[in-house]
Amino acid sequence: MTCTITVLDAPSSDELDIIGERLATFNSGDVGPAEKQALIVAVRDEHQKLLAGISGYTAWGWLYIQWLWVDDSLRGQNMAARMLEAAEDEATRRGCHGAYIDTFNPTALKVYQRQGYKPFGELADFPKGRTRTFLSKPLQPAT
Repeated sequence: MTCTITVLDAPSSDELDIIGERLATFNSGDVGPAEKQALIVAVRDEHQKLLAGISGYTAWGWLYIQWLWVDDSLRGQNMAARMLEAAEDEATRRGCHGAYIDTFNPTALKVYQRQGYKPFGELADFPKGRTRTFLSKPLQPAT
């Protein structure tokens, strides 16, 4: 069989779907089903305008927080902590035993550490001049 390797900067959605589906199938056969489920925490004003949110998912007993954003108008009001708590509560209802997140923002790092997240790894200069820190936190089972 002859193979060609190509590098794309604009893959098609079909290509991304195939890669994702094939990897999920492999992983499921290797370690069991992920039972991956999206998780969103949204903060809206009285006009339903989105002012803050978390986007992530639960899989294999873990909550992964991919994005956490707070509008400038809500900063300094403990909103990130409140959203993290809501996401963690939902994750424990889903049977998760841990959560993880990463950041290269020093302020966000302090927020996550105040919420009980502990660093487990770092990448220097990611982006240049910053350190990307990976953090995790054990979650307590729902009672």
